[in-house]
Amino acid sequence: MAARLKVTQLKSSNGGKQNQRDSLRTLGLKRIGDIVVREDTLSVRGLVNTVAHLVKVEEID
Repeated sequence: MAARLKVTQLKSSNGGKQNQRDSLRTLGLKRIGDIVVREDTLSVRGLVNTVAHLVKVEEID
């Protein structure tokens, strides 16, 4: 079974760059405290790396 990532938004995107706001939106995060579960793919890892300072990431099975 493929690994999955649980991504939680911890900080606001206000004042951030447009690409960071776009990355949060693409992940499905809209506000602080939102949690999404995504498949662990290279594209998702790239989005998470872009906003690593705004989110917390956990691997789940």
